[in-house]
Amino acid sequence: MLIRDVADLPHERVIDRSLLCELLHPDKVPGAADLSCSVAHAIVPPGESTLPHVLKRSTELYYILSGAGEMCIAGEHAPVHPGQIVLIPPGAEQHIRNTGRADLVFLCIVAPKWQADDETLSG
Repeated sequence: MLIRDVADLPHERVIDRSLLCELLHPDKVPGAADLSCSVAHAIVPPGESTLPHVLKRSTELYYILSGAGEMCIAGEHAPVHPGQIVLIPPGAEQHIRNTGRADLVFLCIVAPKWQADDETLSG
């Protein structure tokens, strides 16, 4: 049985400037080798935004856990709030902005698994 607790794992700034905690990744978490996706816990503090970026080959899903934000995908903008899931297709430029007074917290599910050479910063 594999159980991981986000409270026990570190968050660190990543390429898009979010604070990210790798929950499950087949290459990084013992016991998750057969997983066909990766799952991370992300935080965007108040007043911050991720940098515009693209995943070239992977589909990404953001499941909003808490906070308020604005999702931007391929030039479209929409407000997001807890309980919503956002589909980000491969090759679409994207970023998310915290529009609230508390942390914007969400899960990032990437399929196939996230790989550094798949992600590039835009603009």
